[in-house]
Amino acid sequence: MSDVNAALEALGDPSRRAIVELLADGPRPVGEIAAALPISRPAVSRHLRLLKDAGLVDDAAHGTRRVYRLRTDGVEAIRVWLRTVWGDAMSRFRLVADNTNPATGRDVP
Repeated sequence: MSDVNAALEALGDPSRRAIVELLADGPRPVGEIAAALPISRPAVSRHLRLLKDAGLVDDAAHGTRRVYRLRTDGVEAIRVWLRTVWGDAMSRFRLVADNTNPATGRDVP
């Protein structure tokens, strides 16, 4: 669960979420990511480092450039966690909805 916690903490920043959204379309070099965002290239590099430490992105050298991509296992860990949390919440909501009179908002006898 600590991997999920680190990933969720990393996604708490709007710039990092924007980077993840850009990488959802496919791998990109740092310069291309920085050009798409209203933050400096050094700031993008810091955010990418944090996302990498959280297990959400990987990088590879392509010539003199570093190209970043989403890590499937990191993204899947968040997806599983969300499915677990929301799945339980939706089950509880369904139970309450099935046992509540819509006209009165009270329990069905």
